[in-house]
Amino acid sequence: MNISVVIPLFNEEQSLPELCEWIELVMLSNSFSYEIILIDDGSKDKSWEVIEHLAEKNKNIRGIKFRRNYGKSAALNEGFAITNGDVVITMDADLQDSPDEIPDLYKMIFSDGLDLVSGWKQKRYDPITKTIPTKLFNWATRKASGINNLHDFNCGLKAYKKEVVKNIEVYGEMHRYIPVIAKWAGFTKIAEKVVHHQERKYGKTKFGLERFINGFLDLLSITFVSKFGKRPMHFFGLWGTLCFFFGGIVSLILIIEKLYKSHFHIPTRDVTDKPLFYLALLAMIIGTQLFLAGFLGELISRASSDRNRYQIEKKL
Repeated sequence: MNISVVIPLFNEEQSLPELCEWIELVMLSNSFSYEIILIDDGSKDKSWEVIEHLAEKNKNIRGIKFRRNYGKSAALNEGFAITNGDVVITMDADLQDSPDEIPDLYKMIFSDGLDLVSGWKQKRYDPITKTIPTKLFNWATRKASGINNLHDFNCGLKAYKKEVVKNIEVYGEMHRYIPVIAKWAGFTKIAEKVVHHQERKYGKTKFGLERFINGFLDLLSITFVSKFGKRPMHFFGLWGTLCFFFGGIVSLILIIEKLYKSHFHIPTRDVTDKPLFYLALLAMIIGTQLFLAGFLGELISRASSDRNRYQIEKKL
């Protein structure tokens, strides 16, 4: 099979028939073999009834229904698990992503040998309250991840080589960072394509401003887990040692100073009367706690079932 189209959705009953008809037209006009996987993320409207009706009319359409709303990451992860296509395309269900982009995205993966292609909505039909935080979010992600050639990490329209979606796990709200997850999994051939962004035709957006706060917190999490998930002592142990060493040196200097001045009968305050001593003591306590956190992290990491799970590209 050439293409799997994975579409997570929540309360999109109005847009689904038009979207599936549009995708089908693109696939048939390009002679692609395909499947459409619609993941209903606990919709409260008649989205699932619409999916059942569409699946009866078109055998290339499949559906998954969650009992409740788990989020876009969970929907994508479940969709990725059942894909059969050589190239996997993801898009949103609100008709703001154009299926006409599919042939070019497919070519960039299948013919050009890329691992992942992320869409870039260079011209957006969104309010300024959404576009400015989005630019800030993308700038921070580029700096943290080192993927400097992407302008829109959170664009729903993406294309993947099949091996990518079968070797990454998307959880929590990490769908924003799929390019970062793919890079840390060893898929480094990542590119970008300018795509057409359309105004929402039906319904209203399901995302609020809180997603930007959650997004930055998730960025910190994925950066830390990607770099130190299998070796937490390298992070906590390093900073713990530096804090303890700094506090110890300062305390030692204060004690030596006290002994020196006492020996030569130079008036001086007691060590315990100096605020710097308590700051040094606090640094030593924090250093000890960080070191213990790293030690406990190592114990947890070594007890994990996937402690020796690595991404293997080829075997002979």
